[in-house]
Amino acid sequence: MQAASRESYKVAAERLDAYVRGAEPSVVASTADDILSVADLLRREPRLRRALSDPARSGADRAGLLGDMLRGKIGADALDLLASLVSGRWSAPSELLDGTERLGVEALLASADSSGDLGEVEDELFRFGQVVSGQSALSNALSDPIAPVGQRAALARELLAAKARPVTVRLVEAALGGFGGRSFTGALTRLVELAADRRDRQVAYVTVAAPLSDEEERRLGARLSAMYGREVSVKQTVDPEVLGGVSVRVGSDLYDGTVLRRLNETRNALAKR
Repeated sequence: MQAASRESYKVAAERLDAYVRGAEPSVVASTADDILSVADLLRREPRLRRALSDPARSGADRAGLLGDMLRGKIGADALDLLASLVSGRWSAPSELLDGTERLGVEALLASADSSGDLGEVEDELFRFGQVVSGQSALSNALSDPIAPVGQRAALARELLAAKARPVTVRLVEAALGGFGGRSFTGALTRLVELAADRRDRQVAYVTVAAPLSDEEERRLGARLSAMYGREVSVKQTVDPEVLGGVSVRVGSDLYDGTVLRRLNETRNALAKR
């Protein structure tokens, strides 16, 4: 987002945080669902996006337009938060859509945090991403841009039934809708990171040839936390092709100590002789 849009989102996010402190988690989750339904509407209606982000209209006018359209169709809490959002200045209609999606997602994460489930939601999102990436047919079915989102969401709900919390399922649906303009796998990754960030943690993606023991994972997490000055949430991927060693990615930092990397370096060095 550009500066004006970031500031407008910040105001709405602060309003959300104040609202969450005084609301039951189930109520916050319902409000989040309302906000995400409006995001879906904005995605389908580019003219509405333009009208609600039009700099020629005052913020009060845009909030009034939103209220006229949605009053009685979504909850009062969601309408209040969305009015705060559209009252701000937006650099582009697409950024208003991004802000609405992000606000709905943050409300879902906040509801899970309030109920003490956020760590589990983070893990469920990551594990589902692992399951999908490990099965090409499933990955293709869920990522197919031609298939309707509703059809793909029904498949995801079936796969997650009785295996994941309702907030996790709703977040997966947001990912299927292309959260933030990302691919499905990219959106899932971003959601995992947002969940970790709300817990004031950094995500470390660790690739190993065989699973780390609980103690090995704990020690690795402690070392990374000391390096980054922040608690680290370790996410393991097992890939026998790396042969041995560990690859760790934290943000844009990559530490690749795998046997595969060393073999590739040796092969490249020999090829240059």
